[in-house]
Amino acid sequence: MPRSKDHLKERAKKVLERGEAGEIDLKGYDYGEPGEEEVKPEELPEKLLRRAEEVGIDLGSVSGGTYLQIDHNVAYTMVTDYLKKQGVLIMSTLEALEKFEWVKEYYWKAMPVDTDKFTAMTELNLRHGYFIYVPAGVKIDRPIQACLMMRTKRIAQPVHNIIIVDKGADITLVTGCAAMVNEGLHIGVSEFYVKEGARANFIMIHGWAPDFNVRPRTAVIVESEGTFTSYYVNLYPVRNLQMEPRVYLHAKARGYLTSILLGKGDSTMDVGGRLEFVGRGSRGEIISRSIITDQATVIMRGRLIGRATEVRGHLECRGLLLSPNARSKAIPELEAVTEGAELTHEAAIGRISEEELNYLMARGFTEEEATSLIVRGFLDVGLDKMPKRLQASLRSILDTVAKLSKG
Repeated sequence: MPRSKDHLKERAKKVLERGEAGEIDLKGYDYGEPGEEEVKPEELPEKLLRRAEEVGIDLGSVSGGTYLQIDHNVAYTMVTDYLKKQGVLIMSTLEALEKFEWVKEYYWKAMPVDTDKFTAMTELNLRHGYFIYVPAGVKIDRPIQACLMMRTKRIAQPVHNIIIVDKGADITLVTGCAAMVNEGLHIGVSEFYVKEGARANFIMIHGWAPDFNVRPRTAVIVESEGTFTSYYVNLYPVRNLQMEPRVYLHAKARGYLTSILLGKGDSTMDVGGRLEFVGRGSRGEIISRSIITDQATVIMRGRLIGRATEVRGHLECRGLLLSPNARSKAIPELEAVTEGAELTHEAAIGRISEEELNYLMARGFTEEEATSLIVRGFLDVGLDKMPKRLQASLRSILDTVAKLSKG
């Protein structure tokens, strides 16, 4: 099938012509134009720096590479000599498509452009996004950072990220997405290509605002004996968040997805994960933890699809309700289309046990302190799959989630 620029746009337009308006008025936002906004970290406002830190991004760090986009503009890209010498590329996706003809072979390959109205709008209104390439055999022991910031009210930020980890390479990518205003739309298309024997660790931390609509769209192709590990955290209230990363695991590949969700205010979050075991001997796990309070609603989805023999997959969804009006739903799905697939799941939603609470309070903790301890223990999952050098900072993020859950 042809993959020309015009052909992709025609496919995208057909999706919108179907009139799939849904719950979000896509025409009600300002898409502006993609541009450049060259700044140095020391020139950035203190408020923006603090907001970036809240979602795990240190814009003053020089240990690895950094990509910063503010609204529709690339504000800052830094690639250290350490990375340059090893052939690592970090730049805007638009720049990569202009510079390298071969990048087009990865553009809308893992994620079809006509997947839904959000992928279609991204193709028709692309506003940068980051491109990262790690050459074969290169093992990066320092995290690469990407920060997508929104600071102008009622704009749309449709970005397309492409990450290629070549054969035997190793990368840790920390992405922080945040808003400095109360209203907007973020559409983040991400395509990961983890080549044979490679490893990609992906940490994504969201810090949006009460009137934001957020639509991440992620697809990951993990080739034979490769590993993809994702750790996702949502910190703040959001009007509507919906995502379901799709991971395709080839022979003996590994995939691990962990989601930590804090539902507050009137937030509605529909967050899932999908592992497709397309190669013999592949393995994978999806773990979801949700803390739901106020009037928030959280839906936890998980889907395991066994398409090959000798595959193993496990799905675990657990929700903790902290207020009478909080709502949660777990929707696990298992599908095996061949013999020799072993797929399992666990799901549980409940409130804090009075017995646990009384036990801690009898030992001198206040009710609030006891609740925070229980919440913190409930969240402590998935860290063993992440690089040890990042586990301390991730634990700090989980401490923040526990504190925010109690106001």
